[in-house]
Amino acid sequence: MSNIVFQGPAGRIEAKFFENKENPNAPIALVLHPHPMHGGTMNNKVTYKLYESFAKNGFSVLRFNFRGVGHSEGQFDNGEGELNDAAAALDWLHNLKPQAKEIWLSGFSFGAWIAMKLIMRRPDIDNFITVAPPIGNQDYDFSSFNLCPTSGLVVSAELDDIVDYNDIENFLKQVQRVEDAKINYAKINGAHHLFN
Repeated sequence: MSNIVFQGPAGRIEAKFFENKENPNAPIALVLHPHPMHGGTMNNKVTYKLYESFAKNGFSVLRFNFRGVGHSEGQFDNGEGELNDAAAALDWLHNLKPQAKEIWLSGFSFGAWIAMKLIMRRPDIDNFITVAPPIGNQDYDFSSFNLCPTSGLVVSAELDDIVDYNDIENFLKQVQRVEDAKINYAKINGAHHLFN
């Protein structure tokens, strides 16, 4: 794992990168952290576990701090700037690994929302994993995700006091899929928002 810095739209972005050096065509994954204004960083437990799982499964994987978090420059921008940060991170990763056989995107809570927004803008994303996307919270608009262009997995926690799994289940019933896109869903029984 390497500590890296790359240029983002609001300045330097602090990140951690694991490279699968054995396979130059290894799939790549980008992992997005929870809400910066509520203590979310790339070192959040769920974010780290996603990162670690991708690395253990042969991916080259990047996680980073959104603008204004840790050593990343800039200030919180209510999602728009953070979406631009995620796009810049994905560009950095894809430019470094252009031969990657697949591109995956993952996020937890606020990061899941940003991931779902980025999926709608980037047809090059092959798969996604979102954990506890804040569906049902009026602060987050999921209307652009009404026609899912790619396959993925959405995970919720049964005892989540921030994100109601019923809201996620109802939302997923309404989402249309493009061609072969399939969305799998998993509810983790007994888990809370932080999956502890």
